[in-house]
Amino acid sequence: MTTLQIRIDEKIKKDAKLVLDSMGLDMSSAIKIYLKQVVLTQSIPFPILTENGLTVKEELRLLKAFDEAKRGINVTTVKNKKELKKYLDSLKRK
Repeated sequence: MTTLQIRIDEKIKKDAKLVLDSMGLDMSSAIKIYLKQVVLTQSIPFPILTENGLTVKEELRLLKAFDEAKRGINVTTVKNKKELKKYLDSLKRK
């Protein structure tokens, strides 16, 4: 058996403790579960999300699209509802 020491923001520790307590887990058990899952999956065992709830890849794509839209790149204009519906339907097929 070995000891693991980590430094963590006090608020995150407090908030995590509240969640874990409600689940009947202590911090040490939760960290052990996490590390066992890392070994089993050979990866981080959950998606890593930004504060906006997106993956890093999704957020980068969204930021790129916003930037392009501001510059008028890849922007589609429609003249009426019928044309808009036709355009949106075409996106579903892609």
